[in-house]
Amino acid sequence: MLARETNSAFDDQQWLFEIKWDGYRAISEIKEGKVLLYSRNGNSFLNDYPLVANELKKIKHDAILDGEIVILNDEGKSDFQKLQHYEDNTQYPICYYVFDLLSLNGQSTYDLPLLQRKELLKKLLPKNAVIKYSDHITKTGKDFFEAAKKRDLEGIMAKKADSLYLPGVRTSNWLKIKYHKSQEVIIAGFTQPTGSRKYFGALVLAIPEGGKLKYVGHTGSGFTDKDLKDIYDILKPLIQTKSPFDEVIKTNAPVTWIKPIVVGEIKFTAWTTDNKMRHPIFLRLRIDKPVNEINMTTVKKTKVQAEQTVGEEKPNGAIRTFGKIKVTTTNLNKIYFPDEAITKGMVIDYYQQVADYLLPYLKDRPESLKRNPNGILDKGFFHKDAGDEAPDWVKSVKLYSESAKKEIDYIICNDKQTLAYLNNLGCIELNPWNSTKKELDKPDYLIIDIDPSEKNTFEQVIQTALAFKAILNKAGADCYCKTSGATGLHIFIPMGKKYLYEQVKDFAHFLCIRVNEQLPAFTSLDRNLQKRGNNKIYLDYLQNRRGQTIAAAYSLRPHPGATVSMPLLWKEVKPGLTPSAFTIHNALPRIKKIGDIFSHVLGKGIDLKKCLEKLS
Repeated sequence: MLARETNSAFDDQQWLFEIKWDGYRAISEIKEGKVLLYSRNGNSFLNDYPLVANELKKIKHDAILDGEIVILNDEGKSDFQKLQHYEDNTQYPICYYVFDLLSLNGQSTYDLPLLQRKELLKKLLPKNAVIKYSDHITKTGKDFFEAAKKRDLEGIMAKKADSLYLPGVRTSNWLKIKYHKSQEVIIAGFTQPTGSRKYFGALVLAIPEGGKLKYVGHTGSGFTDKDLKDIYDILKPLIQTKSPFDEVIKTNAPVTWIKPIVVGEIKFTAWTTDNKMRHPIFLRLRIDKPVNEINMTTVKKTKVQAEQTVGEEKPNGAIRTFGKIKVTTTNLNKIYFPDEAITKGMVIDYYQQVADYLLPYLKDRPESLKRNPNGILDKGFFHKDAGDEAPDWVKSVKLYSESAKKEIDYIICNDKQTLAYLNNLGCIELNPWNSTKKELDKPDYLIIDIDPSEKNTFEQVIQTALAFKAILNKAGADCYCKTSGATGLHIFIPMGKKYLYEQVKDFAHFLCIRVNEQLPAFTSLDRNLQKRGNNKIYLDYLQNRRGQTIAAAYSLRPHPGATVSMPLLWKEVKPGLTPSAFTIHNALPRIKKIGDIFSHVLGKGIDLKKCLEKLS
């Protein structure tokens, strides 16, 4: 969960206030005595800070914690520079200040109020010189901020006491209030050293603006001798001849340009009228920050402002590297889900995080691309043909389309780079064929789409799904259920590439007839809404035709709430289940906890003849 920046402290009895620690944000996972410790970007800290990892092993329960790794200097303040060079500063105490609890004994705590999470956290953490509870005060934010200023701390955090935990979301329920003005920047180059200084003279600083890099100043202050060498060693392999700026940059010395992919943090006194930093001083490199998060420090948009900017072209982008392949992602701050303030960049990040689970359901399958490049308020459009715009490393297969009456070059998504490319096109959801390019006429699975009308309840959807389950149990057929990510449920039956689409469709039709006979009051096989009425669930067996597609397991859907099509255990398909239960915020922790429970849909498949005999 991320915080927005605000300019001044405040008093409010509904809020609590914590010290803003100056270190590395770190998530820790403790499970059966084993520990993971990693940054926001997923980089492991286990080898960097083994003392912290060893002390985490002493926690008696399985848990997921959120906190900040810091080194305390002689004055008892967190010192980021010493933390960056921990190997030279092991004489100073290292601490992991934990401020939130995300899971306890396998149960997610995301939906508990913050104060309740912190109460559980305080009881969980043993007395320990390294693993420490990050305490707070309530109500009096102004006095707390003044105390932080007197101690020359970085600032304070303000958090709404009843706030839920929203991973990956930058929300106004958490605010950072800085004492020192600082700005994260992209390093665009460096000047030659003069006098006795080695390695470089000053760093040239930039911020993305309007799709280009904007020069915001340069700094030669704040570096130790070790900093100069360490930073130079990082920048040297990135040297390039061309300036990353479109504008001509005036500096006091010639500049060596670099690829603009390294992030630094700068302390300064004010912005000038032409948006340059006044008195910039280098604070640190931010290896934990991706370039696509860097923008001018401002108070973020309100919900109303966010809705007004849906469809605007946002300037910031990033290049993602996959081995030798580079994928350019653009307009990452464009709002895709206005009510949730979820951006295009967050959608791309979600898919990269779940890729290992999702890609088996996309592999070697033609993709029917549903694109919403302006977010969910735009209807979007289908785009099937890869066309000339697709990079040469994107795989595709040419197939004749009966509906389009032409040959279409369908994209195949087998890897993370293609996934990022599709998401950058605006593919919020992924829609693969039921069959692969090797056996185009024989699907891997049968699909029943339980699609409610306007007046159906979700309890009726659940009752319908359980009716299918009962019939399939009698047939001896394995079946698996997932949420549609919208209002319905999907039932999948593994077919193992053994039967033609027509055979699979006929069996699906047969099953739908049987369920409709049991539940005639609120189910129908009539595709036409006017004929079936708005109070009957459509039992859609026609999804089992060649070329039909449906949202893949773990796919996001372009619906309010940023819902995910989530595989379910059958014991979860019961009253109380809601179609909006699984979202971009809680999908990944659930998948990590229970694994890929849907994988059997790609298994050997049922014996259709035996199933029909048992049902005859």
